[in-house]
Amino acid sequence: MSQEAVGGDYDVVVIGAGPVGENVADRAVQGGLRVVIIEAELVGGECSYWACVPSKALLRSGQARRAAQRVPGAAEAITGEVDVAAVLARRTEFASDFDDAGQVQWLQDAGIDLIRGTGEIIGPRRVRVHTSDGEQHLSPRHAVVLCTGSTAVVPDIPGLAEARVWTSRQATAATQVPESLLVLGGGVVACEMASAYADLGSAVTMVVRGDRLLAGAEPFAGDLLAQALSDRGVRIELGTEVSSVARPETCGPLTVTYDDGREVGCAQMLVATGRAPRTAGVGLQVVGLGQEQDPPRLRVDETMRVLDATGAAVDWLYAVGDVSGRTALTHQGKYQARAAGDVIAARAAGAEVDDAPWGSHVATADHGATPQVIFTDPQVAYVGRTAAEAQQAGYRIRVLDEDLGAIAGAALHAEGYTGTARIVVDLDTETILGASFVGADVAELLHSATIAVTGQVPLHRLWHAVPTFPTISEVWLRLLEAYGRPGWRRYR
Repeated sequence: MSQEAVGGDYDVVVIGAGPVGENVADRAVQGGLRVVIIEAELVGGECSYWACVPSKALLRSGQARRAAQRVPGAAEAITGEVDVAAVLARRTEFASDFDDAGQVQWLQDAGIDLIRGTGEIIGPRRVRVHTSDGEQHLSPRHAVVLCTGSTAVVPDIPGLAEARVWTSRQATAATQVPESLLVLGGGVVACEMASAYADLGSAVTMVVRGDRLLAGAEPFAGDLLAQALSDRGVRIELGTEVSSVARPETCGPLTVTYDDGREVGCAQMLVATGRAPRTAGVGLQVVGLGQEQDPPRLRVDETMRVLDATGAAVDWLYAVGDVSGRTALTHQGKYQARAAGDVIAARAAGAEVDDAPWGSHVATADHGATPQVIFTDPQVAYVGRTAAEAQQAGYRIRVLDEDLGAIAGAALHAEGYTGTARIVVDLDTETILGASFVGADVAELLHSATIAVTGQVPLHRLWHAVPTFPTISEVWLRLLEAYGRPGWRRYR
């Protein structure tokens, strides 16, 4: 099988070869189907080259340095700053030097064909592929799957489009560190890149329209992170908007004007104000979408089939990952992809579809059980519903907070450890609806919380999940003690 497929008689066409598309294709192949994947850029997608992987490589060196500085005995050995060239080189190594040969080889080994180009739906189960050599036409027997991801949103601010500013791609792929960086936004990308570039030596300013960072997390998470970033020299302008941007010279500095009339200069600006599903040009008008909104936002059923304008599922068309309009997280997209690839194979074989909640062919965890980590310092990790979200959904809840710094394992982990843990309990079922952690290295606490939320594990059973001593995980015992062991009042 050649690297560049030519034509072919396929069961499934997958448009987009990021982690999501790769997983859909792999599961469909394992289900006995013949699959071709279409990709115009690098196989491996945004996450591998411009997002998850390189951003974490940029963040890690500064965090490791500070971690050592927080432990007496190691702190005395740390005498310098991070080596910027080494950090950037490590980033490039983790991005495979922006070469997708290894990912292409994986496709070959998995039995998945590849066409380099852009895919466009031109009819039911009909795809036209625009390649450098012309066009190819594909008519898969069973399904077309959109895995085209998302693209950075650039606000309509006067002068911004002409100012040659960064989006997340340029920030994670940069070969030089600007002397000063203005970050527009207060979400995940904004916080992570502000943290990374502060470590790399930039004078960083964050301009945030809202009143706190990380609006989707518990309020205390944004507050603790803002304090930590401020302590490291990051200037944070909350409740502020940018009214115009100008860069008079090609390689010169920018002048940014705030809504209150203030003007500030910076060497570079990163726009991190969100992402939108990439649906432009994929031919959704074939299924009656796109006329009122261009590009359209998609809706999908629980098996990831696209819903048309009437709300009916299109039996041959699927949208998975960011493009589906659900949570834009790589791990969640891969989870959806496994369900979608399996259900496509099941439907092709005429097998029973397990589409009940938590079934093998659905993405139930998208609703109320999604985990996320923001890899700043401190890390922010949460799963499920925040307290506000639970209340808005009509649950009777109890919110329990614990100071992570009071946990023996945290005190041993670092001098002056600061952090907070929270669980949101459904009082009617005595299960956990959501959990949040803020502190150094709390990302590894999150999967236990994800299991508790997804499995709807009753608190009386969690009492028997004994945390080891002395670890930060002992916070689970403190949270359960704060709630009170079921039945304990009988003995008083």
